[in-house]
Amino acid sequence: MKFLHTGDWHIGKKLHGYDLLEEQQAAFEQMLRIAQEQEVDAIVIAGDLYDRSVPATEAVEIFQQMVIDMNLLHKFPVFAISGNHDSPIRLETGQPWMEATDFYLHTRIDQSIQPIEFNGIQFFLLPYFEPVQARLFFQDEEIKTVEEAMKRIIEEMKQYFKPGSRQILVAHFFVAGSEKSESETKLTVGGLDLVPLSLLKDFDYVALGHLHSKNALQTGNARYSGSLLKYSLAERDQTKGVWIVSVDQNGSSQEFYPIDPIRDVIQLEESFETLMSPSFYHQVEREDYIGILLTNQEVIPNVMNQLRSIYPNIIHLERANGPIKLAGAQFSKQGVEDLAPEQLFRKYFTATTGSILSQNQENWLQAGLTSTTTEQK
Repeated sequence: MKFLHTGDWHIGKKLHGYDLLEEQQAAFEQMLRIAQEQEVDAIVIAGDLYDRSVPATEAVEIFQQMVIDMNLLHKFPVFAISGNHDSPIRLETGQPWMEATDFYLHTRIDQSIQPIEFNGIQFFLLPYFEPVQARLFFQDEEIKTVEEAMKRIIEEMKQYFKPGSRQILVAHFFVAGSEKSESETKLTVGGLDLVPLSLLKDFDYVALGHLHSKNALQTGNARYSGSLLKYSLAERDQTKGVWIVSVDQNGSSQEFYPIDPIRDVIQLEESFETLMSPSFYHQVEREDYIGILLTNQEVIPNVMNQLRSIYPNIIHLERANGPIKLAGAQFSKQGVEDLAPEQLFRKYFTATTGSILSQNQENWLQAGLTSTTTEQK
């Protein structure tokens, strides 16, 4: 059997205020083409279908169309779970009739214990859960951590292992030894919610979600799918895509297939003059989501608006070499103490901008000083 492993779609997520629905739709379409070209038997989604527990209407609409495309139009069986960003209650709506079309979406621990059997494979679909949910399910107050819960859950699952079948676990948690990036929600406190890789050894393959890099875990029988898109500047060097997993009598093997975004996430480290030069910016994909490290140290008036006239999707701007230096600004303590407030402001303004106050700016300055003086009285 061959299936596609994906996860962490985060439908509805915004990148520093920029809507990503168009990018998410394009990434999904590439994923679907890979599934068709590789002739997979099923699609596995390892949690975080949405970015928020109460997704926006537009996010719900696009995800519903994705389900229609995958499951109804292209007839791919789907094995999915809820992640920590999802609302289990909302996602489980419609499950009974969705399963009639081989769309399985599990949102509770009790659903994960017994497998879904498909083409000689036993799929155990374990959604994201908190330790308290495991305590209630097992009626055991001694369960305090995800690791303790996982031991009990896997013991229960193994009772349903069939000789001659292959076992696949789909889960959404943090495996000890994995590498995080800044865009994932923190799920661990002092290491209490880490799951040892050794607990997963009895499965032929563990399809994981939660961490956004495909390289977050590169040992053993478990892999993170990674997200379909780059969701932070910290992910700019990561390759996004999906795993194609083949399972036979000898175990499992994986091959990664990349997905190309319609707008990438990149970082530029240059001077303001270089960034504004046509000879430079004509070589850059200016519609990408761009983080800028500015090498200048002097003040540049209206710098963000000027840069956005060339690069409309700036997501971050900072000085590469630390705080700005005020050009020629030499203020002695004695000199400052001798100046009236409006004189001090004029001197500072000229030192930082290289120009003098306009008449309107003078009027605003006087109005502000008058208002402040009145309030103090």
